[in-house]
Amino acid sequence: MSPGWSRWIDASLADIRAGGRWRTPRDLDASGPEGVLVGTGQSVVSFASNDYLGLAAHPSVVAAAHAALDRWGAGSGAARLVVGSRPIHTELEGALAEWKGTERAVLYPTGFTANLGVLSALAGPGVRVVSDELNHASIIDGCRLARAEVRVYRHGDADHAAALVQGAPRAIVVSETVFSMDGDEGPVAELGELCASSGALLVLDDAHGVLARHDRSVPDGVEVVWVGTLSKTLGSLGGFAASSGRVADLLVNRSRPYIFTTAPAPASAAAALAGLAIIRSAEGDLRRGVLRGHVERVRPGHPSPIIPIVVGAERAALDAAATLLAAGLLVPAIRPPTVPPGSSRLRVTLSAAHTAVQVDRLLAALAGTACRAT
Repeated sequence: MSPGWSRWIDASLADIRAGGRWRTPRDLDASGPEGVLVGTGQSVVSFASNDYLGLAAHPSVVAAAHAALDRWGAGSGAARLVVGSRPIHTELEGALAEWKGTERAVLYPTGFTANLGVLSALAGPGVRVVSDELNHASIIDGCRLARAEVRVYRHGDADHAAALVQGAPRAIVVSETVFSMDGDEGPVAELGELCASSGALLVLDDAHGVLARHDRSVPDGVEVVWVGTLSKTLGSLGGFAASSGRVADLLVNRSRPYIFTTAPAPASAAAALAGLAIIRSAEGDLRRGVLRGHVERVRPGHPSPIIPIVVGAERAALDAAATLLAAGLLVPAIRPPTVPPGSSRLRVTLSAAHTAVQVDRLLAALAGTACRAT
């Protein structure tokens, strides 16, 4: 390594440490909310997972993954357009399209690459992308890759978005339905009306939309692309875009993260298909009811299982997380650059797999700190 690179890497690492933002992964040996932190041996209950309906360890989901491993092996071996496509991929795409009420769906390896693939394929020179200021990093990066004109509207402000759409020859409006750090909902109906009146294309990231059917809020006739993930509500791994047949054809033929990436593992696709069958069943309704009940206990009326407890200073958030961890509760401190400076927080995520007793422990521990869930 050249001296120039060595100095730059050392300086960059020193800056991260000096800013108090050093991070390292920690291994949680768990299948479900309860597990053991490797290294310390501490038993904890995690309130940090996005496995909202507790399907990652569901027997039917695990069995489907096992069967796919036995039939197709661990990996697909190639991109979908080469020889990587398996029957399970096509079956899952059909089920996802039916679930979202669209003509087609296109699988991606992750939800992150789904946003990259959709925005970079549909936007470009001559297109204006109008994006919510709190959109996920994958949307921000997708906008950058598209090399389109990007305008950012105030969070949740559909009127501001409408003003930014004006005068664009072609426009894309993009928003999350539920925002990942605040757990609040985007103005889906209003954005749909904007696109209906302006002819803009609407891209909605529904990764965290487990407690509401946001697709029912979009007016008929709007060209909408639903971006979703298999790794949260469905308990597996992967992403997808559900859309009209024409848009799906364009993604298959132009979307670089689809064309140049090995197809998702068959086991992941099979697990997601099994998870989808569960959430569309009476059991899925029951699990959503349990999750809704947990949310009501922690923050009544909140629209999602993502519950932020904003404490402001980074040190205060880290101290609060440490206090909870000492009580056997894993609740991460979220700090810049993930959230704006001065808005560091605890991010509580609830799951249908949590028990009432575990939620009791969380509420009692929060009451014993300077933090409050309301």
